[in-house]
Amino acid sequence: MSGGLLVAGTTSDAGKSVVTAGICRWLVRQGVKVAPFKGQNMSLNSFVTREGAEIGRAQAMQAQAARVEPSALMNPVLLKPGSDRSSQVVLMGRPVGELSASGYHGGRQEALLGTVVDCLERLRGTYDAVICEGAGSPAEINLRRTDIVNMGIARAAKLPVVVVGDIDRGGVFASFFGTTALLSPEDQALVAGYIVNKFRGDVSLLEPGIDMLRGLTGRHTYGILPFAHGLGIDEEDGLRVSLRGAVRESVVAPPVGEDVLRVAVCAVPLMSNFTDVDALAAEPGVIVRFVDRPEELADADLVVVPGTRGTVRALEWLRERGLARELARRAAEGRPVLGICGGFQVLSEHIEDEVESRAGSVAGLGLLPVRVRFAPEKTLARPTGEALGEPVEGYEIHHGVAEVLGGEAFLDGCRVGAVWGTHWHGSLESDGFRRRFLETVASAAGRRFVPAPDTSFGALREEQLDRLGDLIEEHADTDALMRLIEQGAPAGLPFIAPGAPA
Repeated sequence: MSGGLLVAGTTSDAGKSVVTAGICRWLVRQGVKVAPFKGQNMSLNSFVTREGAEIGRAQAMQAQAARVEPSALMNPVLLKPGSDRSSQVVLMGRPVGELSASGYHGGRQEALLGTVVDCLERLRGTYDAVICEGAGSPAEINLRRTDIVNMGIARAAKLPVVVVGDIDRGGVFASFFGTTALLSPEDQALVAGYIVNKFRGDVSLLEPGIDMLRGLTGRHTYGILPFAHGLGIDEEDGLRVSLRGAVRESVVAPPVGEDVLRVAVCAVPLMSNFTDVDALAAEPGVIVRFVDRPEELADADLVVVPGTRGTVRALEWLRERGLARELARRAAEGRPVLGICGGFQVLSEHIEDEVESRAGSVAGLGLLPVRVRFAPEKTLARPTGEALGEPVEGYEIHHGVAEVLGGEAFLDGCRVGAVWGTHWHGSLESDGFRRRFLETVASAAGRRFVPAPDTSFGALREEQLDRLGDLIEEHADTDALMRLIEQGAPAGLPFIAPGAPA
């Protein structure tokens, strides 16, 4: 078997990432050696592989669903937005420069198709099946000529395509039909059918529409996946999703101690790897919310300044909003603050940046005795160490180089009073360290909070991925999906007018 499948979507956030992960978990449970793939990803949430390559976090989680080690082959092109108009281009896990959207789509993207196809073919030569994820919609007719992630890769690699639609948004039948009808005849020949995502209610009420859709398009619906709370893998695009007021909650359970612990995360511009706080949200009795007003920090037991692709911009934003003043007040009062990566840099005394913002010398918040200099080379690493008497693992993705001038050592950064700073993402996923850290925070905050003694973030991740696999196994036509993966798109699929514009 050397099969493949492209999971496309009617829109962004239709559920492509979770469906891809679910199919990977279902296949590996059937004894299939499977790998995920996304030719081009736009995301501020990234991950570092063991060989030191930067890829999208969604592909790292899909690799976990497939029970394989993530690699740069699974996400050869990663775009990291630095503004609404430009992104850093990461090729095969390494940054190769900044490009405007027009510059990228004006020729650079098309030139990368060979690299993307080569990576996919190398995976297909190693694995029984490769489940590919598209981006946005395959019917973005203004971008079709330079597409390397949807129908471009499907055509190049002769992949069958299923289109996922989010019925919770409404208009799913029109979206399925319209998506297909805006593709060229050659592209339409690869679109085998559809998957309905996030359905609520009685499936029998939907079935007449499914039958009509088949009559209109000649295509099969491969699954009707029910709406499930608390499911999802790491979000891809921190620019697109506004997190203001959002509450991250992985576990609905009462606190072990007498108090809950409230965590406020500053929703800074170009926030990256905000999934760092998922491990906090996994703890019973920990409430995590995203904030952008100083008064929202008043009742917080811990404030997290997260990673950002724009350290100087985030610093300006904190000052403009009055959050910087509140953070300084907290530090003076001995109330806990944690800075991670760009957030750590924000807490420093001084920043020298001729790389990211090109702002030159900028005063930091001065809460930690640290000076930061931005280097052209990006640090990509998977460090291990010890803190608070517990082993810790993490990963680093940053241009800023920190010179620690004092304080108590804390991972690669430092601690002064109740203010901590580190470049390490993912450190809170280390269970023992997270518990000790939360105990320290609770003590400083005067809360009678007790971390649960048996919370395993890794086990919770596995449970979530198993639930995604269960959704596919229980609610998709798995026999038809397996045939599609093994044999490709059925022959003779009808053309739906009008097709792609000339």
